[in-house]
Amino acid sequence: MTTDATFSAGVGARPGGPSADPPGPAERCRTVATRFTALVDGGALRLPLPGEGRTRERFRALAALGREDLCVARLAEGHVDAAAILHELDGPPPEPGERWGVWAAHPPGPGLTATARGGGWRLNGVKPYCSGAHSCTHALVTADSDQGRRLFAARVDDRAVAPVPGTWQAVGMAGSDSPDATFTEVPATPIGDAGSYLRRPGFQHGGIGVAACWLGGAQAVAGPLVAGGSGDRPLDAHAAAHLGEVDVLLHAAESVLQRAADEIDEDPLDRLGGARMRSLRVRALVERVCTDVLRHVGRATGAEPLCHDARHARAVADLTVYLRQHHAERNHAELGLLLTGRAEER
Repeated sequence: MTTDATFSAGVGARPGGPSADPPGPAERCRTVATRFTALVDGGALRLPLPGEGRTRERFRALAALGREDLCVARLAEGHVDAAAILHELDGPPPEPGERWGVWAAHPPGPGLTATARGGGWRLNGVKPYCSGAHSCTHALVTADSDQGRRLFAARVDDRAVAPVPGTWQAVGMAGSDSPDATFTEVPATPIGDAGSYLRRPGFQHGGIGVAACWLGGAQAVAGPLVAGGSGDRPLDAHAAAHLGEVDVLLHAAESVLQRAADEIDEDPLDRLGGARMRSLRVRALVERVCTDVLRHVGRATGAEPLCHDARHARAVADLTVYLRQHHAERNHAELGLLLTGRAEER
């Protein structure tokens, strides 16, 4: 199978072979947290920052983590994104041993509020989708204030931040440990000013980093089909056709990510104004590739690996859920409006 060298090696290696007894959700979260902690403590997540000339290397490492385990990749991506955000908005860098997340979801319903009091800020309320809720020591958290929505840095490994039991019932991405969390008078430090989290060029660069994780997940999903093509028994014509389709798709997504990395390095501050359009295009393309890879692999291999290879079944479930961070037709419509000049870049 064709795989460009810039995306074929990186952080971690995906062990082969099915597991006999799939772990339950709690054990899965512990396993992912242990791996995440080891990556942080071992220095493997000190990745090049976007736009500093080595963005291909950054995306390569994220894709490799996605191949290894998408839940580990989700926590690792949050940590390295937090480091990039703090650098871009002149915040203090993560200290050794700190494990950071970026908790910035704002679905409908009660949310998180920030109140200035006594010369500092306090966070109160409920934050949804707090990936790494039981393993992160710190997080960048968005909250509503009287100045508008702002980004804050907070310590999240004490009793003032409490994961809400029963709020993460996922099968796919179960190990990402992403429940709601209740904040009670949590001290917080503002990072940037109101709205700067979304306005900064790095917001778009970070979105492409997520797509690199998706691609790694698709490469993992393709594993049984690729292995079938290299085994003692040759693929039949239909399976071979699916393998060829998967190779083309993955190669195209790799190439697009490489080009995006080069463009980010050429214009890290988005002086040319194309960062939002680039992010929309790349994420849409990679999401489409991953969706098509899921379909081709499923049709080529049937139920056997889904039923007898726990690692593959988990990779399929994880990728299916993780892809839903893409906003589908809403993002396509925004891209269309940008192309017609009827929408402004963020």
